[in-house]
Amino acid sequence: MFDLYIANKNYSSWSLRPWVLMKVLSIPFNEHVMPFEGGMGESHATFTRFSPTGLVPCLVDSDAEVAVWDSLAIVEYLADTYPEVWPHEKTARAWARCASAEMHSGFGALRNECSMNCGVRVVLNNRSAGLNNDVARLDTLWQEGLQRFGGSFLAGEQFTAVDAFYAPVAFRIQTFNLQLSEASLAYVQRLLTHPAMEEWYQAALAETWREPMHEHETLKNATLLNDYRAL
Repeated sequence: MFDLYIANKNYSSWSLRPWVLMKVLSIPFNEHVMPFEGGMGESHATFTRFSPTGLVPCLVDSDAEVAVWDSLAIVEYLADTYPEVWPHEKTARAWARCASAEMHSGFGALRNECSMNCGVRVVLNNRSAGLNNDVARLDTLWQEGLQRFGGSFLAGEQFTAVDAFYAPVAFRIQTFNLQLSEASLAYVQRLLTHPAMEEWYQAALAETWREPMHEHETLKNATLLNDYRAL
């Protein structure tokens, strides 16, 4: 049986990736929510009880006595048992792996300037050239996948790991009202209205934890418009 350790659903983009993939593909797991304790660094001692790096997400396979502590490694570990994690067709699978790896290691300005904070809506006070470049690249990449493979999702008609890797971006686009092409925004709406994403979002809104570091990251270059989270 799998045990998936994640942090606050409102903030933890890395946790969302394996969680939503396993939900969509009906891969059974036990969920363990471990809230950030005053910041990711301060959570380290607690998180090392289950994760070698003291970071989340971490997937523990109790049957094999294996801990997998990186989101991309978790996806590949799941794919060994569940081949539907990646597209079946070879070309689509290669593209999906490249796009997932690009998200895993890139888009630094998007991450830094548009922190995931599901329950709020803000307006950016200004946008850096790096953020503009990241948004343009995101739009190009998404349009390529949607057009090339002709499906509702990035690598075809089925939700796969590449969609899970970009699922947190859908929340960022919603929070910061980032403008993309019509095709890309339609894809964002398909992600946001997927039942698994809706489940995550409603749980995020219900959280009453507030972590100062993440709150600061959201508003360091933005003005708050609405906060839909529980008090």
